[in-house]
Amino acid sequence: MKPIRTFSIIPSLPEPLEPLRELAYNLRWAWNHDTIELFRRLDSDLWESTNHNPLLMLGKIDQQRLTEAVNDAGFMAHFNRVWRDFQAYLDDNENSSWFVRTYGERDQPLIAYFSAEFGVTECLSIFAGGLGVLSGDHLKSASDLGLPLVGVGLLYQQGYFQQYLNQAGWQQEIYADNDFDNLPLRLEKDDQDAPLIITVKISGREVQAQIWRAQVGRVSLYLLDTNLLENRPDDRDITDQLYGGDQEMRIKQEIVLGIGGYRALKALGLEPAVYHVNEGHSAFLALERIRCLMEEKSLTFTQAREAASAGLVFTTHTPVAAGHDRFSPQLMERYFVDYIDQLELSWDDFLALGRVNRHDHQELFCMTVLAMRLASHTNGVSQLHGQVSREMWRSLWPGVAEEEIPITAITNGVHFLSWISRDMKELYDRYLGPRWREEPADQEVWQRAERIAAEELWRTHERRRERLVAFARNRLREHIARRGGSQRDIEAANEVLDPEALTIGFARRFATYKRATLILSDPDRLARFLNNPERPVQLIFAGKAHPRDDPGKELIKEIVALSRQERFRRHIIFLEDYDMTIARYLVQGCDVWLNTPRRPREASGTSGMKATANAVLNLSILDGWWDEAYTPQVGWAIGQGEMYNDRQYQDQVEAEALYELLERNVIPTFYERDQGGLPRRWIDMMKKNISVLCHFFNTNRMVAEYTERFYMPTAERYTRLTAEELTGAKALADWHRRIEQGWSEVRVVSVKAQLPSAEPKVSETIGAEAWVRLGELNPEDVCVELYLGPVDAHGNIIEAQTVAMELSETQDGLYRYVVEAVPCERSGLHGYTVRIIPEHEDMVTSLLPGFIVWAS
Repeated sequence: MKPIRTFSIIPSLPEPLEPLRELAYNLRWAWNHDTIELFRRLDSDLWESTNHNPLLMLGKIDQQRLTEAVNDAGFMAHFNRVWRDFQAYLDDNENSSWFVRTYGERDQPLIAYFSAEFGVTECLSIFAGGLGVLSGDHLKSASDLGLPLVGVGLLYQQGYFQQYLNQAGWQQEIYADNDFDNLPLRLEKDDQDAPLIITVKISGREVQAQIWRAQVGRVSLYLLDTNLLENRPDDRDITDQLYGGDQEMRIKQEIVLGIGGYRALKALGLEPAVYHVNEGHSAFLALERIRCLMEEKSLTFTQAREAASAGLVFTTHTPVAAGHDRFSPQLMERYFVDYIDQLELSWDDFLALGRVNRHDHQELFCMTVLAMRLASHTNGVSQLHGQVSREMWRSLWPGVAEEEIPITAITNGVHFLSWISRDMKELYDRYLGPRWREEPADQEVWQRAERIAAEELWRTHERRRERLVAFARNRLREHIARRGGSQRDIEAANEVLDPEALTIGFARRFATYKRATLILSDPDRLARFLNNPERPVQLIFAGKAHPRDDPGKELIKEIVALSRQERFRRHIIFLEDYDMTIARYLVQGCDVWLNTPRRPREASGTSGMKATANAVLNLSILDGWWDEAYTPQVGWAIGQGEMYNDRQYQDQVEAEALYELLERNVIPTFYERDQGGLPRRWIDMMKKNISVLCHFFNTNRMVAEYTERFYMPTAERYTRLTAEELTGAKALADWHRRIEQGWSEVRVVSVKAQLPSAEPKVSETIGAEAWVRLGELNPEDVCVELYLGPVDAHGNIIEAQTVAMELSETQDGLYRYVVEAVPCERSGLHGYTVRIIPEHEDMVTSLLPGFIVWAS
């Protein structure tokens, strides 16, 4: 039965506790231990049963308990301390945030951060895994650092699935509805106090979306929701499930996210200078920004593109070609046939924006290609991933050396306060001071970790391991009972795991390339060291496979089957329904964090960083972040970064290397104790983790790096190009048009080197001259460069040095360029050539796709 009217009931709070409502609505509590403890103090059982949702908790709590709290002097002192701290954080009256200290108090450009998922806290289930958690951590650090930033995403009615295992150990999925009215969300309203609505056209019809706001500290996160009665049933389902449905559902979601998200910010009166596209899902926002500029400023597509691209930053996360969203031309036509008329583009030109080869009419439209073609800056999420991305997308820049392809890297991080235990936070506060959590701390601050008392660090960690074991046993009992297990099986769960044994954690998405079962390759050998009475070892697994990934589900089933064998029953467990709560217990309580992907398929991997923040040691393949983080003082590397063509052989080799490391290094180091029972060498490695790695692998450093390298320069460029009725953007568009029209006539006619001898010596110099033809272009439009360096066994120049050549004379339509005194810096076989590339002062890079001419 449908209601004829709806209304919301809100928690009733005594007047002195009214600020609890504001504390609950601001998700800063998710990373503020003192606020979490305040809500726990009200009712710890209710805190757990509501999945750490303070708003729902306040709506369910017994009113008598609230009255008792008001009369409890200790509680009220705690409450007042939390409220004062919260107000001081939001007000920042002393302008003490990192951003204000660095860039001043004047009006600063707004940054909009778009992502398909945000993992801010477990009760707001609109994320699936690493990408979402990274997005949430990005917002938290932006808030802590004081950045003028907003987030934009989708509010999924069901979010990602909940996992449970049947009797056979096979993953099953449950989709539970999110109750928006009992989540820390507020509906944005218009001047008439009605929900603020935006519309997007999908398959010729208008689809409406309302806008919810989640407040993440100082940062607002705006989330679009199409589940409105005014929409058709299938349109209401667009924001139903994260990564659910088919390709048609995916393109609808990405239209709502990108185009709808852009319109939502305009409806809210917000005008960002910088848009950060986090993965390709939201790349359609670039097209909408172009369309709006064309409409509002009477620009051509090319002019609007220059202005829009000036303020666009793109981060790619996927090192596998098949992992990037691609849509067929037929699907694109179904959803964009009307839209391209507003862009004043031909159908071929529109599809070319998302194709590597614009002339291949069978090629699918790729969201990553669209984003890279339109962004000023593109980056991967680790140094290795930057290399992999340059190799993967090199065909977009034909003729450009791979190392010069304009895809850089900003290595991911994690938000420490969200992932470390309260014990560890207090330890850091005592030994490092407050700077470690207030700003991008320099290494000097973190080096103070060497002063932490060994016994204090070890006892802190042992408490976390004990809590992990207790938590795991409790979860296991709950899961056995839910599956209808016997009382005997439930009681047996109390015997699994040993709170003093070496504990290895493996928790992540169960994709086959992550090889969760590599450590199980030799069960007999595994059993010998797991069951060693003098040096026991235990394994805790957690993670979800995608609902359509049967091979990933098979891995889970294999682990569960092995854990049920008597020899493994006390030493191996799988925790169902991996979420942020389980993740915290694991990264805080394990001794070793295991990661075994096939290199180089792990773009970054942040779970190991969360472990490092808690002084947990990593045992990992040299992939993603560990490739740049690893040294023997901080953990262990499985292999030496080798690449294999034979996967089966690779698995055998790396499984053997893993077993060798465990038996010869990891286990002996853990159990080597001094007279006081302390594993001194192990503790030294824990300290090294903190002092060497923590200063870098955190989102405060990451967000500051995005700000310094991308956000502020991009905002400045956007402001410059759009000033004075977009004079700069129009001029740049005119230059681009001349380059496109005249580039086919550009040639290197001749090159001559000037060597001091047939075999120059190190420290001697060489020179060169080149005659070039520029056709209708001018010397100001191009840069002529000498390109020289060592020659490898395949005859290619490597580690090239580029030196700009100077125009010296003009003759019969030809231009002579020269360079003198280039030093020879190393011995060996060297080579040189000359190239011509476009040049304009307003370009971020001169390496434009398809515009480079080499001497033949």
